[in-house]
Amino acid sequence: MTVLPDDGLSLAADFPEATREQWQRLVEGVLRKAGKDDVSGTAAEDALATRLQDALVTGPLYAAEDGTGADPGFPGFPPYLRGGRPDGTTAAGWDVRQRHVDPDPERANAAVLADLENGATSLWLVTGAAGLAVADLPRALDGVYLDLAPVVLEAGEEFEAAAEALLALYGEREVPGSAALGNLGADPLGLAARTGRHDRIAEHSRTAGRLAQRCLDAYPGVRALTVDAMPYHEAGGSPAQELGCSLATGVAYLRLLTQAGLSVDAACGQLEFRYAADADQFLTIAKLRAARRLWSRVAEVSGAAPGSGAQRQHAVTSPVMMTRRDPWVNMLRTTVACLGAGVGGADAVTVLPFDEAIGLPDAFARRIARNTSSILVEESHLSRVIDPAGGSWYVERLTDELARAAWAWFQEIERAGGQESALRTGLVAERLESAWRERSGRLARRREPITGVSEFPLLAEQPVVREPAPTGPAGGLPRVRRDEAFEALRARSDAHLAATGQRPAIFLAALGPAAAHTTRVTFASNLFQAGGIQPVHDPVTVDAASAAEAFARSGARVACLCSSDALYAQEAEAVAGALRSAGAQRVFLAGRPGELQGALERAGVDEFVFAGGDAAAVLSAVLDQLGVA
Repeated sequence: MTVLPDDGLSLAADFPEATREQWQRLVEGVLRKAGKDDVSGTAAEDALATRLQDALVTGPLYAAEDGTGADPGFPGFPPYLRGGRPDGTTAAGWDVRQRHVDPDPERANAAVLADLENGATSLWLVTGAAGLAVADLPRALDGVYLDLAPVVLEAGEEFEAAAEALLALYGEREVPGSAALGNLGADPLGLAARTGRHDRIAEHSRTAGRLAQRCLDAYPGVRALTVDAMPYHEAGGSPAQELGCSLATGVAYLRLLTQAGLSVDAACGQLEFRYAADADQFLTIAKLRAARRLWSRVAEVSGAAPGSGAQRQHAVTSPVMMTRRDPWVNMLRTTVACLGAGVGGADAVTVLPFDEAIGLPDAFARRIARNTSSILVEESHLSRVIDPAGGSWYVERLTDELARAAWAWFQEIERAGGQESALRTGLVAERLESAWRERSGRLARRREPITGVSEFPLLAEQPVVREPAPTGPAGGLPRVRRDEAFEALRARSDAHLAATGQRPAIFLAALGPAAAHTTRVTFASNLFQAGGIQPVHDPVTVDAASAAEAFARSGARVACLCSSDALYAQEAEAVAGALRSAGAQRVFLAGRPGELQGALERAGVDEFVFAGGDAAAVLSAVLDQLGVA
């Protein structure tokens, strides 16, 4: 053994204690440099806070006094905040559940076998009109050991037929009822939310009750019902709205099953909850932890035994966040979402393929999807730590605040008569629409940036082409995507390119040396490319005369001035006038309107573009100006 010499340095020496006030004073200094002289103390800290949906606010600093002070309990025990099982997700990791929607049974079977042979541990099959025909279920599952691979169904209106087909397949292949695992996917309220058809809820509920009793009697490892919160998430709902709707649906199903003769404990055992996981990893972690805590409370007041209130969770990477442009970035989004789902304690995780928004995924996309979980489990050993986010003052505070917001929405639904009534009267649709409208405003202003779409777009990218996927049930709540406003603009540009051989263009008049104009040239280039508008930049533009000549050479019909505020004061009026004289139909200036606004507008500047402005509206107006249909 080597003995190190005593050099007088003690690694256990006390560091001087830092206070929150000291940190705030340092923040004040930084803000003063940014021109904010009127903030100090807690106001300085608030200036760095981030506003989320559901009136949640995340601060820049969390210390012990920011914790909730509540006892989180132990993993596997009520309130299940720290996980539904004492051993977490176990060293083997979460259930890697892959989704299949291909209506061709031969291709579906090949994809199913490839997934199971290469890391997937369960199957999620979309059957019926939105996927595989129910009659083709046996062929799609040919060669699958049904006593080893759980099967989860999503069949829409045909859920009873699909359930009967799967149960019959268990019998044909002599799978013991005790060995069968999975979920039959009955979800009457979720189906009504998707289709807008409320007239069959009662009928579908009776069928779901019968299937639950059958599972309880003969297939103890199979659950009959899914409490699917995805319809609410995909309609633009906030995390609290997603949680509240799932609680109200779960309560409705407890009532349904207990009225059908099941005990409360047995009824809880027939439910599996499905939630979205998105690229906000901490919000995903908090949402799954809050969901377990809230459902534990519901089970407790419903009279369930302490061990019956553990919510079984299936997390799915969010379709709302998936983009059609630059879809390769979706791999990064789903990786972060999968990490959040795993750390949050999900029992099963589905990573959607990166090309999910385009059509039927290919083999490469499915491989990347399943390997995302494999890397996090096998290489990062993420599942070897129980509740790795537990104890974080930030996560505990966020979990608590989200749980309270979700509980308030759940109580409002219950006061309105429950989830079925809230769907019938439009209460749910109205609230989700309001949440999405607010979020759409942030997306349009790029306050919530979308990499590859609203930020750093690439007009020259080669499109990823896939065979169209079957369309899901429609007629009820809408399905939204974050990229939809910019996707519509890019589609207009693509159509113009196909019709004319050129994209709509804008001339960037860069004034002064590179040091003066580079920042705003970069900003303007990203902004206009997000709408499919090709920026044209002449690096020798330095004054009014050369700007007019360069504009004429560019062939563009609109222009944007880019430079520093100092050079704007010296040259912008003359250059704007020259561009107007050269035929520019519309002149923009990159920067906020300041003291020169009036003079610049009189010289010919029509609009100012800057960070935080309504980018989608500006880009749409430019396309209109250029006659792009």
